[in-house]
Amino acid sequence: MLERRVNPEGRAATADVPRITVGGLRMAALDLEATADFMIEATDRSHRISRPLYLTSANGEVLARCSTEPQTDRLFRAADLINADGQPLVTASRLQSWFPLPERVATTDLFHVVARKSQDTGRTFYMLGASEEENAAAVRRVQNLYPKLKIVGYSHGYLRGDAMRAKVEEINALSPDFLWVALGVPNEQVFVEEYTPLLTNVGVIKTSGGLFNFLSGSRSRAPQWMQKVGLEWAWRTWLEPRRLLWRYLTTNPRAIYLLFSRNRPLNR
Repeated sequence: MLERRVNPEGRAATADVPRITVGGLRMAALDLEATADFMIEATDRSHRISRPLYLTSANGEVLARCSTEPQTDRLFRAADLINADGQPLVTASRLQSWFPLPERVATTDLFHVVARKSQDTGRTFYMLGASEEENAAAVRRVQNLYPKLKIVGYSHGYLRGDAMRAKVEEINALSPDFLWVALGVPNEQVFVEEYTPLLTNVGVIKTSGGLFNFLSGSRSRAPQWMQKVGLEWAWRTWLEPRRLLWRYLTTNPRAIYLLFSRNRPLNR
């Protein structure tokens, strides 16, 4: 996909969304409720464009990786909208801008707001990602929480080549309003770039990271006080030290530098 600044369809569809540059990436300056409302409106048939809107999220790790990995940076800059899924981004914007980010928009929170609104408006979901067991458990829990929500399909994310292409064709035929893609960074962004041309019947693609693991209940979120002070990364490291300790030791210092050197106030 083209970078947003040279993508006329994406620019037009998100023209009314205020943005602030934080850590080098342009973030949507919307709160949780407004983001969900935008997504619902974007899937209205009268507002659809010729391709799905691509929404993704960034935290400190993403900022650090975008500054050192050209491909990751390009994939994120192609997004039509980037949400700040990290409290440190919100805090840095409040310290440095007259128009800060209103609040953190975590995908794990956003999913539930969009699901509630989708029950009332008849919007449909497709859930792609995680292992087969995790995916099925997440779908079951979502169906229990939101019995009126229309989930038109779901699939694990361990698909490659022809199998993935066939799955994408199946998804397009089902025409979901929202396609939640939980394959991890940068795999889910690569998926968007490669398969968006084949998903013309989809309204919005939202990359989702580890969302399904939280929906299934296999992972627990940090206590609220840790979320509010920007220490969710520490909670996750405590739960998965082998996988995450080195990652955060290498990305956190760079993220802090970026948060206090590459910010700009309101822009579009």
